[in-house]
Amino acid sequence: MGSVSAADVRERVRELLAARDPAAVEPLEFLRARFDAGLAWVHFPEGLGGLGAPRALQAVVNAELDAAGAPDNDPRRIGIGLGMAAPTILGHGTAEQKARFLRPLWTGEEVWCQLFSEPGAGSDLAGLRTRAVRDGDDWVVDGQKVWTSSAHTARWAILIARTDPDVPKHRGITYFVCDMTDPGVEVRPLRQITGEAEFNEVFLTGVRIPDAHRLGAVGDGWRVAQSTLMNERVAIGGGASVPRESGMIGTVTATWRERPELRTPELHDRLLRLWVDSEVARLTAERVRQQLTAGAPGPEGSGLKLSLARLNQQISGLELEMLGEQGLRYGDWTMVRPRSVDFYGRDAGYRYLRAKGNSIEGGTSEILRNIVAERVLGLPAEPRNDKDAAWKDLPR
Repeated sequence: MGSVSAADVRERVRELLAARDPAAVEPLEFLRARFDAGLAWVHFPEGLGGLGAPRALQAVVNAELDAAGAPDNDPRRIGIGLGMAAPTILGHGTAEQKARFLRPLWTGEEVWCQLFSEPGAGSDLAGLRTRAVRDGDDWVVDGQKVWTSSAHTARWAILIARTDPDVPKHRGITYFVCDMTDPGVEVRPLRQITGEAEFNEVFLTGVRIPDAHRLGAVGDGWRVAQSTLMNERVAIGGGASVPRESGMIGTVTATWRERPELRTPELHDRLLRLWVDSEVARLTAERVRQQLTAGAPGPEGSGLKLSLARLNQQISGLELEMLGEQGLRYGDWTMVRPRSVDFYGRDAGYRYLRAKGNSIEGGTSEILRNIVAERVLGLPAEPRNDKDAAWKDLPR
């Protein structure tokens, strides 16, 4: 389309609404038409849900469609696909892979999950043991993954596996797309401190993945995975523009205003400090989103995600203290396997317990501090004795 302006995308939106009245068509039909019109991710290429337009114009599209009452694609339910799989497929996939996966991913017809972490390779992700062995046009995969959100609802997974044990651990990894409905894929729930099983462990036994579902070159999986992880941390730490007093801090400040009998000078001081920290994090996230218009996400997303984990835990703790005995009530301990995580439609006890996972998921806070120290601040890296040794020779 050449140079795309705000007027251009508004015209596209008008054409879409004229052809598909949101009040008269099924939501899925509208979402498919929106993708085909290039209004899913305007910064993606034409034909892949975008217009090759500046990323900032997505906000224009979203505002116009929201005002028209158009359905969304339930981004909380498909967040892994939107925030992690889609940018990785766009950056490293073949033309056939992009054409096959991106449209049903964005419309929510196909849910995605992430098969990265393992029982013995969480923080040290490159130490993973899951093996993929070439067999003709397929790869045969055996191993175990853990902490897999949405595995119980997912059709597809982004997967990294070891394909060469004779080279250093970062160089012998390959990246695949795994069909979660294939024989040999077993998903087991992991019940969390909240009582729910939002996470899962996944066992892979003789799972055959066609080479056509490999993303990137053989042995180049670590580089591809870094693209996924950087996008994940931006998505968790600040993937969408939000107004002031959004998220956890908005919930607590609403309680503060509505319940004056709960106030104390000490809680007031803590709330003000956390409000300022939350606003700093929100504005920093907005700056990072603006930087994304000029290129791929960098290590700054790790800092955002680190801040989010700390703030959510401190704010949810403050809320619990403010509510006193009421905060100790827990609405529902039923073992369920939710389709998405909702911090704000639940009680304070749920928020407090669920926030504990924020410093683990998407990279532990300890690992993120290392990334910020080395890649943002330029501090010397920690000594590593395993950097040049073959994976098979490392002690386990």
